[in-house]
Amino acid sequence: MPDAPIVYFADIAIEALEGNKTLPAKFKRMLKKFALAERVKDKSVGIKMHLGGGIGYTTVHPFFVRMLVDELRESGAKQIKVMDGDPGPGVVRGYTPQTLGCPIVSCFGESGRYTYREKIGFKHLDEAIFGGEAVDCDFFIDLSHVKGHGDCGFGGALKNIAMGTVPGETRGKLHSLEGGLKYDKSKCKFCLKCKESCRTDAIQPDKEKKIINFFLHNCTYCQHCEMICPEGAIKMEGRRFEDFSKGMALVTAAFLKKYKPENLLFINFLMNITVFCDCWGFSTASLVPDIGILGSSDIAAIDTASLDLIDKEKVLPKGLPPGRKLVEKGKHLFEKIHGKDPYLMLNYLSEAYPCSIKYNIEEIK
Repeated sequence: MPDAPIVYFADIAIEALEGNKTLPAKFKRMLKKFALAERVKDKSVGIKMHLGGGIGYTTVHPFFVRMLVDELRESGAKQIKVMDGDPGPGVVRGYTPQTLGCPIVSCFGESGRYTYREKIGFKHLDEAIFGGEAVDCDFFIDLSHVKGHGDCGFGGALKNIAMGTVPGETRGKLHSLEGGLKYDKSKCKFCLKCKESCRTDAIQPDKEKKIINFFLHNCTYCQHCEMICPEGAIKMEGRRFEDFSKGMALVTAAFLKKYKPENLLFINFLMNITVFCDCWGFSTASLVPDIGILGSSDIAAIDTASLDLIDKEKVLPKGLPPGRKLVEKGKHLFEKIHGKDPYLMLNYLSEAYPCSIKYNIEEIK
């Protein structure tokens, strides 16, 4: 694949008991590959992350974020910031200005209303709303923790943009592309685990009738309620994963087009790879062994390489939650768990934006 983009790979495995053979040292050498001194000098740099929530602990370690920030500063960046939708919960995981060496801001500004609108025009996904802080950088770094996802199939660089730079209104439109919620009150035991799992207060129980109601204005169709219900009383109907995947790709493409390709960088951490997304607010055991860190200037290449590397690993004994089993159908481990092709949204993205699902791995020694 001579014309395929390069994906740099820092393997977590070490060849010798020497500091310069370990992952942090390899990560530093990886960053040198991107000629940051030429690309970020005198520019403002935004680093988009997911800082986790609840009692989750499997996000990217602050130590690596600080290494990136220090490298950017040494390369002449005039301003550096880490961004997430709501950065507040990140403090308990060690994400502070002191540990990271830069401000941590909301994608939507202090007011929560600093946004831009972009026309999409796909079914009822008429537009996407993007956080102004994420758009108004000279240089954008997509720093992602790769893991499984019950809705998307997996979460990586693409999801970090499509779901991470937009508010609940846009996330709701994206999720609803996949279908609607159906509630079977005859199965409901009124345990209210669905309400406890809902981050947007979209589930409102009627204590007298012992039933639940959906306040769809707040619902983002994240499907946490469906996945956590022990009785199967909540189901998605009219499943259209293809539409959802395409919507995710179109939103990501619209965001990326706001930047010149030379002002984009993608870094994926393949460590603490769990079954579900960090947005659950808690962590489960790793699904597969830690792999390392990937870096690329091509979003589809890095996510495809991430999926391929994960699929080569064996499932760890405690990686699957109770009651979960692998099914035979599916071309990837995540599809055998969640029933959704994780490559699909990357194929759509490569049609909507200049990127490649092909790649060449170059290992950092």
